[in-house]
Amino acid sequence: MLARQLTMNLSQTTERIQSTSMDVAHDLELISRIAAKDEHALQELYLVYGQRLYTYALCLTSDHAQAEDVVQDTLETVWRSATSYRGDGRLIAWLLRIIHHIAIKSLRHRSIPISEEMEDNIFADEPQPEEQAQANEQSRLIRQGLRQLSPEHRMVLELVFYQGLSLNEIAEVCHCPIGTVKSRLSYARQQLRGVISRMEEL
Repeated sequence: MLARQLTMNLSQTTERIQSTSMDVAHDLELISRIAAKDEHALQELYLVYGQRLYTYALCLTSDHAQAEDVVQDTLETVWRSATSYRGDGRLIAWLLRIIHHIAIKSLRHRSIPISEEMEDNIFADEPQPEEQAQANEQSRLIRQGLRQLSPEHRMVLELVFYQGLSLNEIAEVCHCPIGTVKSRLSYARQQLRGVISRMEEL
Protein backbone atom coordinates (compact mmCIF):
# COMPACT_ATOMS: atom_id res chain seq x y z
CA MET A 1 0.00 0.00 0.00
CA LEU A 2 2.75 2.45 0.96
CA ALA A 3 4.71 1.69 -2.20
CA ARG A 4 1.64 2.44 -4.33
CA GLN A 5 1.00 5.67 -2.43
CA LEU A 6 4.61 6.83 -2.81
CA THR A 7 4.58 6.00 -6.50
CA MET A 8 1.37 7.99 -6.99
CA ASN A 9 2.93 10.92 -5.14
CA LEU A 10 5.97 10.77 -7.41
CA SER A 11 3.77 10.66 -10.49
CA GLN A 12 1.70 13.61 -9.34
CA THR A 13 4.81 15.61 -8.48
CA THR A 14 6.28 14.99 -11.93
CA GLU A 15 3.33 16.83 -13.47
CA ARG A 16 3.19 19.63 -10.88
CA ILE A 17 5.65 22.43 -10.29
CA GLN A 18 5.80 23.42 -6.66
CA SER A 19 5.52 27.11 -5.96
CA THR A 20 8.69 28.86 -4.83
CA SER A 21 8.95 30.97 -1.69
CA MET A 22 9.32 34.13 -3.73
CA ASP A 23 7.58 35.21 -6.90
CA VAL A 24 9.47 35.93 -10.11
CA ALA A 25 9.39 39.69 -9.68
CA HIS A 26 10.85 39.44 -6.20
CA ASP A 27 13.52 37.04 -7.44
CA LEU A 28 14.55 39.48 -10.15
CA GLU A 29 14.63 42.33 -7.66
CA LEU A 30 16.70 40.23 -5.26
CA ILE A 31 19.24 39.25 -7.90
CA SER A 32 19.45 42.87 -9.07
CA ARG A 33 20.36 43.90 -5.54
CA ILE A 34 23.01 41.18 -5.35
CA ALA A 35 24.43 42.35 -8.70
CA ALA A 36 24.66 45.79 -7.11
CA LYS A 37 26.68 44.20 -4.27
CA ASP A 38 23.99 44.40 -1.63
CA GLU A 39 25.16 41.95 1.05
CA HIS A 40 21.76 41.96 2.73
CA ALA A 41 20.24 40.65 -0.51
CA LEU A 42 22.68 37.73 -0.51
CA GLN A 43 21.75 36.96 3.07
CA GLU A 44 18.08 37.05 2.10
CA LEU A 45 18.76 34.70 -0.78
CA TYR A 46 20.37 32.26 1.62
CA LEU A 47 17.50 32.47 4.08
CA VAL A 48 14.99 31.68 1.34
CA TYR A 49 16.88 29.04 -0.65
CA GLY A 50 19.75 27.93 1.57
CA GLN A 51 18.16 24.77 2.91
CA ARG A 52 17.13 23.57 -0.54
CA LEU A 53 20.60 24.22 -1.89
CA TYR A 54 22.22 22.39 1.01
CA THR A 55 19.85 19.42 0.62
CA TYR A 56 20.77 19.00 -3.04
CA ALA A 57 24.48 19.49 -2.33
CA LEU A 58 24.24 16.78 0.32
CA CYS A 59 22.42 14.53 -2.15
CA LEU A 60 25.38 14.86 -4.51
CA THR A 61 28.27 14.71 -2.03
CA SER A 62 26.94 12.56 0.85
CA ASP A 63 29.16 14.60 3.15
CA HIS A 64 27.89 17.38 5.42
CA ALA A 65 31.10 19.40 5.46
CA GLN A 66 31.56 19.14 1.72
CA ALA A 67 27.92 20.07 1.12
CA GLU A 68 28.41 23.20 3.23
CA ASP A 69 31.52 24.07 1.20
CA VAL A 70 29.56 23.60 -2.04
CA VAL A 71 26.81 25.94 -0.82
CA GLN A 72 29.40 28.52 0.24
CA ASP A 73 31.10 28.31 -3.16
CA THR A 74 27.70 28.65 -4.81
CA LEU A 75 26.90 31.81 -2.87
CA GLU A 76 30.27 33.24 -3.88
CA THR A 77 29.51 32.38 -7.50
CA VAL A 78 26.12 34.05 -7.27
CA TRP A 79 27.76 37.12 -5.75
CA ARG A 80 30.23 37.34 -8.64
CA SER A 81 27.89 36.44 -11.50
CA ALA A 82 24.44 37.71 -10.51
CA THR A 83 24.38 39.82 -13.66
CA SER A 84 24.31 36.63 -15.75
CA TYR A 85 20.85 35.70 -14.45
CA ARG A 86 18.39 36.98 -17.06
CA GLY A 87 15.16 35.81 -15.48
CA ASP A 88 14.30 33.48 -18.35
CA GLY A 89 13.85 30.60 -15.90
CA ARG A 90 13.12 30.15 -12.22
CA LEU A 91 15.79 31.35 -9.84
CA ILE A 92 15.86 28.05 -7.94
CA ALA A 93 16.69 26.18 -11.16
CA TRP A 94 19.57 28.57 -11.85
CA LEU A 95 20.87 28.12 -8.30
CA LEU A 96 20.61 24.33 -8.43
CA ARG A 97 22.45 24.33 -11.75
CA ILE A 98 25.34 26.13 -10.04
CA ILE A 99 25.20 23.71 -7.09
CA HIS A 100 25.27 20.75 -9.48
CA HIS A 101 28.29 22.06 -11.40
CA ILE A 102 30.30 22.92 -8.28
CA ALA A 103 29.48 19.66 -6.47
CA ILE A 104 30.38 17.42 -9.40
CA LYS A 105 33.59 19.38 -10.01
CA SER A 106 34.46 19.08 -6.32
CA LEU A 107 33.87 15.32 -6.28
CA ARG A 108 36.04 14.77 -9.33
CA HIS A 109 38.76 17.04 -8.01
CA ARG A 110 38.90 15.16 -4.71
CA SER A 111 38.58 11.77 -6.43
CA ILE A 112 35.50 10.94 -4.34
CA PRO A 113 33.19 8.36 -5.94
CA ILE A 114 29.96 10.00 -7.07
CA SER A 115 28.15 6.78 -6.20
CA GLU A 116 28.30 7.33 -2.42
CA GLU A 117 24.98 7.02 -0.57
CA MET A 118 22.68 9.92 0.16
CA GLU A 119 22.46 11.02 3.77
CA ASP A 120 19.25 10.98 5.77
CA ASN A 121 18.29 14.56 4.89
CA ILE A 122 15.17 13.79 2.82
CA PHE A 123 12.11 15.62 4.02
CA ALA A 124 12.35 19.39 4.22
CA ASP A 125 9.00 19.84 5.99
CA GLU A 126 8.14 18.32 9.34
CA PRO A 127 4.82 16.43 9.49
CA GLN A 128 2.16 17.15 12.06
CA PRO A 129 2.53 15.14 15.31
CA GLU A 130 -0.27 12.74 14.43
CA GLU A 131 1.46 12.02 11.11
CA GLN A 132 4.94 11.56 12.59
CA ALA A 133 4.91 7.75 12.75
CA GLN A 134 3.74 7.37 9.16
CA ALA A 135 6.17 10.03 7.95
CA ASN A 136 9.06 8.31 9.74
CA GLU A 137 8.21 5.00 8.10
CA GLN A 138 7.90 6.62 4.67
CA SER A 139 11.19 8.42 5.19
CA ARG A 140 12.94 5.22 6.23
CA LEU A 141 11.67 3.28 3.22
CA ILE A 142 12.48 6.07 0.79
CA ARG A 143 16.00 6.49 2.18
CA GLN A 144 16.70 2.78 1.88
CA GLY A 145 15.17 2.68 -1.59
CA LEU A 146 17.14 5.67 -2.83
CA ARG A 147 20.39 4.14 -1.62
CA GLN A 148 19.92 1.30 -4.05
CA LEU A 149 19.60 3.63 -7.05
CA SER A 150 22.46 4.99 -9.13
CA PRO A 151 23.57 8.60 -8.48
CA GLU A 152 21.99 9.76 -11.74
CA HIS A 153 18.61 8.33 -10.81
CA ARG A 154 18.77 9.68 -7.25
CA MET A 155 19.50 13.15 -8.65
CA VAL A 156 16.43 13.09 -10.88
CA LEU A 157 14.13 12.02 -8.04
CA GLU A 158 15.63 14.65 -5.75
CA LEU A 159 15.09 17.42 -8.30
CA VAL A 160 11.54 16.33 -9.20
CA PHE A 161 10.13 15.18 -5.90
CA TYR A 162 11.94 17.35 -3.36
CA GLN A 163 13.02 20.40 -5.36
CA GLY A 164 9.89 20.61 -7.51
CA LEU A 165 11.67 21.26 -10.81
CA SER A 166 10.14 20.64 -14.21
CA LEU A 167 11.67 18.15 -16.63
CA ASN A 168 13.08 21.00 -18.73
CA GLU A 169 14.68 22.56 -15.65
CA ILE A 170 16.19 19.22 -14.63
CA ALA A 171 17.67 18.81 -18.09
CA GLU A 172 19.35 22.20 -17.69
CA VAL A 173 20.61 21.44 -14.19
CA CYS A 174 22.04 18.03 -15.16
CA HIS A 175 23.23 19.13 -18.61
CA CYS A 176 21.49 16.30 -20.42
CA PRO A 177 18.65 15.96 -22.98
CA ILE A 178 15.09 15.99 -21.68
CA GLY A 179 14.63 12.50 -23.11
CA THR A 180 17.39 11.27 -20.82
CA VAL A 181 15.66 12.91 -17.85
CA LYS A 182 12.37 11.20 -18.72
CA SER A 183 13.98 7.78 -19.08
CA ARG A 184 15.92 8.17 -15.83
CA LEU A 185 12.78 9.28 -13.99
CA SER A 186 10.73 6.39 -15.34
CA TYR A 187 13.40 3.86 -14.43
CA ALA A 188 13.98 5.38 -10.98
CA ARG A 189 10.27 5.32 -10.16
CA GLN A 190 9.96 1.67 -11.17
CA GLN A 191 13.06 0.68 -9.23
CA LEU A 192 12.06 2.63 -6.13
CA ARG A 193 8.57 1.14 -6.21
CA GLY A 194 10.02 -2.37 -6.44
CA VAL A 195 12.52 -1.80 -3.65
CA ILE A 196 9.90 -0.36 -1.30
CA SER A 197 7.46 -3.17 -2.09
CA ARG A 198 10.08 -5.76 -1.19
CA MET A 199 10.98 -3.98 2.03
CA GLU A 200 7.31 -3.77 3.04
CA GLU A 201 7.05 -7.55 2.72
CA LEU A 202 9.90 -8.12 5.18
